Amino acid sequence: MGYYDDHESQYRQKRQKGNRGGYFLASLVGAILGAILVIVAVPGIANNNVLPFSSEEEPASQSTDHTQATENLPTQNVSVNVVSDVTKAVDKAGDAVVGITNIQTSSFWGQGEMDGEAGTGSGVIYKKAGKEAFIVTNHHVVEGANKLEVTLADGTKIPAKLLGSDIWTDLAVLSVDASKIKTVAEFGNSDALKPGEPVIAIGNPLGPTFSGSVTQGIVSGLERTIPIDINQDGIIDWNSEVLQTDAAINPGNSGGALVNIKGQVIGINSMKIAQNEVEGIGLAIPINSAQPIIADLEKYGEVKRPYMGVDLVSVNEISRYHQQETLKLPADVTSGVALRQVRPNSPAAQAGLKELDVIVEMDGEPIKDIVDLRKHLYTKKKIGDEMKIKLYRNGKLTTVAMKLGGETF
Repeated sequence: MGYYDDHESQYRQKRQKGNRGGYFLASLVGAILGAILVIVAVPGIANNNVLPFSSEEEPASQSTDHTQATENLPTQNVSVNVVSDVTKAVDKAGDAVVGITNIQTSSFWGQGEMDGEAGTGSGVIYKKAGKEAFIVTNHHVVEGANKLEVTLADGTKIPAKLLGSDIWTDLAVLSVDASKIKTVAEFGNSDALKPGEPVIAIGNPLGPTFSGSVTQGIVSGLERTIPIDINQDGIIDWNSEVLQTDAAINPGNSGGALVNIKGQVIGINSMKIAQNEVEGIGLAIPINSAQPIIADLEKYGEVKRPYMGVDLVSVNEISRYHQQETLKLPADVTSGVALRQVRPNSPAAQAGLKELDVIVEMDGEPIKDIVDLRKHLYTKKKIGDEMKIKLYRNGKLTTVAMKLGGETF
């Protein structure tokens, strides 16, 4: 039994050796065939003489070879074209928008009078003529100034002269030395604007720190009517007709440009409705209504408006008692404009108007209050025009004709 055991053991050992030899041979053949297939399938490996790592090589060499191979690859710089209609519009109009500093004289702790900055705003260079350049801005930007200083787009500061200012339309015109002025704005047509049309506001919000700021929005509304209390007495004196936009307009933007996509000025930024619950309501004076005012301020230093020569009060501000007992108005007449005074030799006096007359109609348009009267007079009539007026006198309706004069209203 021991013999068979030894014999069986020797037989098993020989068989295991034979199997190991077979396994080794099969593995060797498989490795050779695999290498041949890889070289055939990926000829680039053979061509580039890339060999498999030996057991003594370190992984760092792989990273180095990969980096070198990457560095040898061709590269291409990609440039994104950011030029658009908006950037073209800003390029065209941007340098025509300037900063305006309102300098006023004030006492300083008993040390005498000193000049200091009272406020800042924006303006638009709209014309060069000879040695002068002309800038339009808001009345409230220059109001009360002893001196005015203009800051150009490149930072150059030059003194400015106030030619004229109009509180009713909130417009003013300045003149400066034209030698350093390179860009002049082009006026567009605000009557052609449509709601939803893109617009761009350019100005200096919060002063020099944010000079030349550009904001974009749309035309949110046309012919908006904003009541204005000129003398801050709580009574509306004027209705300003403005454009509405959602382009950001902030303090310091006043007097700056609202431009269309062609880079043309279609409005002078004027105000913003600032309430906690309100967002994105900016207002600008339409350039078509501003141009006649600008021309008068540049030429005359004031706006040449038709003149009646009367002192007025709205009927709705008068008690019901005096409407009937003093003015003798019919019970169904509760609006109009009463004459408190008629100046001697004025157009009103020459037309036969008298104290306590109540105007209710001009040229066929109803006149409900002073605002209606001023709007008709300032926007629809010119100096020298004739105007038909319907009025109540001692309770009776009558009609008179008046030729408008040219003095300041």
